[in-house]
This record gives sequence, structure tokens and C-alpha cells, in this order.
Amino acid sequence: MNFEIDSIFVERGCADTPLATRVIRAAATRVPIVHIDDARELAKPDPNARDPFGAGKRRMIIARRKTPFLMACPAGSSRFACCGYLVLTLASNCPMDCSYCFLQEYLADNPAFQVYANFTDSFDELDRLIRSAPDKHFRVGTGELADSLAFDSMTGMSRDLIEFFSTRENLTLEFKTKTDEIENLLATDPRGRVLVSWSLSTDAVFRSSEHRTAPPSARIKAARVVLDAGYRVAFHFDPLIAYENAQRDYVELIDELLDTISPKNISFISMGGLRMTPGLRTVARRRFANDPMLCGEEVMAPDGRYRTFTPLRLKLFSTLAERFRNCGAEIPAYLCMEPAAIHERVFGTVPPRPATIGERLASS
Repeated sequence: MNFEIDSIFVERGCADTPLATRVIRAAATRVPIVHIDDARELAKPDPNARDPFGAGKRRMIIARRKTPFLMACPAGSSRFACCGYLVLTLASNCPMDCSYCFLQEYLADNPAFQVYANFTDSFDELDRLIRSAPDKHFRVGTGELADSLAFDSMTGMSRDLIEFFSTRENLTLEFKTKTDEIENLLATDPRGRVLVSWSLSTDAVFRSSEHRTAPPSARIKAARVVLDAGYRVAFHFDPLIAYENAQRDYVELIDELLDTISPKNISFISMGGLRMTPGLRTVARRRFANDPMLCGEEVMAPDGRYRTFTPLRLKLFSTLAERFRNCGAEIPAYLCMEPAAIHERVFGTVPPRPATIGERLASS
């Protein structure tokens, strides 16, 4: 995929790093390269832009990260039946522009696309983690605050990550993406320790809401290719959106997936309903005023988020869960950011503890 960038800013001390060298070489003469002393001001929104958040996505900054890379998933909470996911923050923001994306609120004050030149420092944090718990297996992903593979053709970051994770038996790396940018993955041996997951939506949601992403069919085809190259694959149906004919469309999407990839080769699936804080709902509807997917039947939930009316999202969860149950192989499944009571109604069981499900998903 080709994402448009207006300019690339390289912070002092980063120009000679392998990542900056790759990006500058890949950009060649197409994009202006500007060397700066301090990236902090440039990361802020442009007050003169009609859409400051959208404008920030077109500005790439290469800088050093001064805080830890590894953290618990921001979606995790004692209120929810969580999956025990750990996050590596190696970049911030995303060149794609989904109308429902939480980054519109979460990164409103720092919307520039930032990639961290010292990302390999995160390897020390990961080694400390596995030394602290040598008997555990951890699933670690890079796709929370940025798509894992967007711009990978420029940064080459995936190759360094795969090389590191392929030698750590109790770590599983998850690349989460909405792209079909898999060329670097095909040139690297994951040794069974790297999982690539795709967020999947129906064509209706893709056309209405998922701007500059790869079409769902292209994502599924890319998953087939990396599976054949030795990677594990998984899929996130999140957010599920309850529009007219949604149940029919999601079942057709699942059928397309299962026609392409055998159920026995799917490591897990996750599902999550559309949810928005009041702030996110306001900014999303302002930036995407013509998107009907943002105007469904919603209620304010106890956690302070607007969520699809419970009977509607339960129906979608149950429809998808039943289709996967009847596919001929058991596929591990979980709900993202849903209370335990919803999990019980969909799956008929009490959800396992986050640490337990996290280890299961990492080693499945």
C-alpha cells in the first residue's frame, strides 16, 4: 500500500540509526527530509489545518522514545474479560483513517505519525520480562497505537523484530494490521514464534468507514500467503457494527475466510462491539459526518462508553460464535472489552483469567 507523506522530520541523534537510514533511502527524493533538534513541537496538532488530526498523519517524525516501550494493553481493565495482551509501542498513530478509531481522541494532542529510532532498546525490556517469569509464555503485539505493518516497506522494522522473537521460546510476537504489506515477512523465517492477525470487517463497513485500508478480501489473501510462509494467523472482528443486514454480511465474511484458510490453521479469533467515549463519538462524527456506521442504536454503558444496544451486539456476537463453533475445528475465541456477563451469554462459560487466556493464545 502507498501512503502519502508530506514530509519526514528526523530528530537530532537519530539520522545515523538503521531505521532512519532505511526510511531516508526509501523516501529518496519523493518526500522532503528535514533534520530538527526537538520533535515535540512538530508532534502537536497544526492549529491552522482544517483537520489537525488528519494532517498529523501525513507528517512522519523519527525520534527517540524516552519512556518504556512495553506496557499492558490500554484496553485492559478489571471490568472486562481481557486477554492478557502486552503491547510494544514502537510507533504512534496510523496512516490509515478509520472513522471509529480511538486514536482520534487518544492522540489528539500528538497526532503526528511518530516512529522510534531506538526501537531495538525494547529488546532489553523483553529479556528482563522473560527472566522475571521464565516459566510463562507471553503474547506481545505492536498494533495498539499504530498498525504493525503500515510503512514496514520503509522502516524494515518487522525483520528486526522477527529475528529477535524467533530466538525467544516463551515469547510470541503478534503483528496486527489492516494492510496487505507482507513483503518483508516473506523474506524472514519466523520459526513458529510470530503471529500475524488481521482486523476484518464487512465490505459495507470497509467502504463506509475504513479509509486507506486494504479491502477485506485482500487481507484474507495476505493471511493465506503468510500462513504458507510459516506464520501463524488470527483474526479480530472488531468493531462489529450492527447495521441493516449486518448478520448476513458477517456470515458471508466468515465463509470467505474459512474457504481460504482452514479452521485448524486459525490460532484464535476475537470479537468486540463498537464502543466510543463521549469525546471520541464527538470527534468521529465531526470528522466523518456522512458515515452511517457511526449513527447506530447506542446507549451509555456503565463504563462511560457509548455501546451498541446490548440485544443487538449480543445477536452479532452469538451469530459469529455459532458460525465458528460449527466450522469443523475448535478455534480459541474471546471478547475484547466486554464484561464477563456478556462473555458467559455468548460462550456459555465463565471467562478465564487474563493471564490464563494470554498464555493459551500465545502458545495455541
